[in-house]
Amino acid sequence: QVQLVESGGGLVQAGGSLRLSCVASGSIFSINVMAWYRQAPGKQREVVAIVTEGGSANYADSVKGRFTISRDNAKNTAYLQMNSLKFEDTAVYYCYALIRATMRVSGVDYWGQGTQVTVSS
Repeated sequence: QVQLVESGGGLVQAGGSLRLSCVASGSIFSINVMAWYRQAPGKQREVVAIVTEGGSANYADSVKGRFTISRDNAKNTAYLQMNSLKFEDTAVYYCYALIRATMRVSGVDYWGQGTQVTVSS
């Protein structure tokens, strides 16, 4: 079985920084895509940032220039460095990964449990 475990959320003042981590564990042959999503109260879950196995990254317009996604393939870990945080960044942040358990199977979507990020204005 595969598990994604996030950490690093918390309460921070506007303008501050937080770093989220997501560790994938279990039966893993390869991880194609890792990403961070977020869901604010009363809103739909939205993609924040995506990083491929090769390190190519894309970001939502709302976080460009403030957030940086990265990954350590040897540790099956993704990170989200969040700087210049705004009140509107308040949400539950979820880690996502597309994981192949063996060379012979297709990738499967996995989600973490989520970590709360609260930005006080």
